[in-house]
Amino acid sequence: MTGYLYDERLAKWHFWVSFVGINLAFFPQHFLGFQGMPRRVVDYTEAYAFWNMVSSIGAFIGGAGTLIFLYLLYDAFKAKRLAGDNPWGPGATTLEWQLPSPPPFHTWETPPHIFGDEDAHAPAIAGQGSPA
Repeated sequence: MTGYLYDERLAKWHFWVSFVGINLAFFPQHFLGFQGMPRRVVDYTEAYAFWNMVSSIGAFIGGAGTLIFLYLLYDAFKAKRLAGDNPWGPGATTLEWQLPSPPPFHTWETPPHIFGDEDAHAPAIAGQGSPA
């Protein structure tokens, strides 16, 4: 989309910190529901304090994951490591990898040819439904 690569090591940190934080924020709320905590309350009894604290800690961890992501964006634009047209190699033959990076404004001036089973991709005739 931008034509720049991000730091893959930091991207893995972003994934795992966000994964742990979001699951830690929302999974304990199931236990709170099983305990009978009503929703949309300003204050709650001490019986719900532990799982609410775990959920709050998870929300802060998820927020840290978001900060890592924002730094990733900043670093990608600052370092300007250019992404290749097809970072996945010759095995990636779908349409999105047939374009330069970043893609031009008018991506396809003519409909692209889809390689493979040409009979399976025959266009439907107007008013006749699908060819299958």
